Parts: sequence; C-alpha cells; structure tokens
Amino acid sequence: MRGGEWHISAEFVAKQSQPVAVSVIIPCYQGGATIGRALASVAAQSCKPWEVIIVDDGSDTKNRNRLQGLIEKYDSGWLRVYFLDKNQGPASARNFGWARARAPFVAFLDADDSWHRDKIALQFAFMQRNPDISICSHSCGGEASLVRSIPQKFQITNYTFKKLLFCNRLQTPTVMLKRDLVLRFPETVRYSEDYYLWLALLKIGYTTAFINLPLTAIHKPAFGYSGLSAELWQMEKGELKALQATWNRGSVSLLRFGTAVSWSLSKYCRRVLLSIVRT
Repeated sequence: MRGGEWHISAEFVAKQSQPVAVSVIIPCYQGGATIGRALASVAAQSCKPWEVIIVDDGSDTKNRNRLQGLIEKYDSGWLRVYFLDKNQGPASARNFGWARARAPFVAFLDADDSWHRDKIALQFAFMQRNPDISICSHSCGGEASLVRSIPQKFQITNYTFKKLLFCNRLQTPTVMLKRDLVLRFPETVRYSEDYYLWLALLKIGYTTAFINLPLTAIHKPAFGYSGLSAELWQMEKGELKALQATWNRGSVSLLRFGTAVSWSLSKYCRRVLLSIVRT
C-alpha cells in the first residue's frame, strides 16, 4: 500500500460466490450461550470463509454438548471443532486453531462477539490487493454501532508500532492476518496476550492497516463487566508486562517506554472510575 491514508470506494468489497481463502478461529470457554450467535454471523458473511475452527478450551459437559449440536447443524467440512482436555487460556486455544488453519489468511472471533456481514469480504479484498500488508484490523463497538452497509468511501490508515504503544486498536475479533507470520500468541500470558503479539509483530516489521469502520459487535462493555473484561487490574498488569517485554527486547527508548507506561496507567485509572460510576 502507498502512503498512510486512503479513501476507498465501496466497490473494493469482494463479491465472490465461492468461499474465500480465510480460516476463522474461535476460542470458546464456557461460551455455549453465545457461540451460536458468533458462528451464525460467520455463516452469514457475504463472502463465506473456507473454514471455521472452534477450539473448546476445557469447558464443562453442558457447553461441550452445545458445541456438538453446532457440528450437526453445519457442514463438517466447513466447521471443525476441537476439544482441549483442560483450560489453557485464549492464547493456547487460538494457537491450536492457528496451527490447523488451512487457508493463507486467518481471522479471529471471540465466542461472545459477532461480525458485520461484509467484514470478511472487505478485509479479504483489501489484503489481496495489498500484499505488503500482513495484518489488517478495523474498529468495533456495541451492536448498535455497526454500519448498516459499507459506505461509498471509507478510510484506511497505516497502524504503526508507535501508535500501538499508546493505543491498542488491534482488537483480536477485528484482526485478519497472514497465516504464515513467524510469531504466535504467548501461551504463558493470560491477560493482554494479544497486545504482546501485536507489539512484537509490528516491531519486527510486519505492516498493519486499520479500517475506520465498525465491523465487529462486542456484546458486552469493554470493562466493568463480568468475566475477563471485569478484571481491570489483571488486564492492566498484562498490558504493562507487554510494554515491559518490548522494553526488554530493546525495542523502545527509555523515554518512550516511560511515557507509554504512564499513559497506560492513566487509562487504567479512568476505567476504574468509570466502572465505579456504572455500578
């Protein structure tokens, strides 16, 4: 891609009747109540992906039975479900699916989120036409924030390592990337494991683009809610450890590292205050 910013016509969206070369990976832990909605949003894509890989991360029998029901509902050649014996965390589950992906592009979705019907079409077309791009993301929000249809023009920008240090807009359910990237999610990390990976990939030179369109619906608040997103301090510690790992690799100057840490802590304080207001 040339330059740092474009306005792209809606004609850019892929229009193909056959499945496109994308593997979708969905980690699932105790997500039986929402996984059907997530999978339905993939099945409803205007450009259907080659395959969907669900990795159950040690859920209980009730949730596993729900996944078995999905196997019977969808074509087994299109949907593959794997069951891990014990809970290992989202990084391990995603890596397990990533290792078994057969398409040259991989997209991630969480079991409690869903996609706009043109998400795959738009990202796949963009990455095909811009082979120098290794990672592509877009904005996300509540279900009401999704665009009804792709506008005639929209904005795509470079998303650089420097930007990522201060603002992680590469939310995992928005990311499509090339399958053969050299790094994977750190499996010893339970919080902000995606941030670890994005920082490492961008620092070693992988080029990233950000589409300024909300194409993923997050069906719970980003913080101040039950589950992982409610554990604000754990998430903050994960982000700080990701920044520390970046510093340890010699990827940033002391000044930039200190500024990024200070900014991260200020965002954490704001989240805490907002979560108190919401309760």
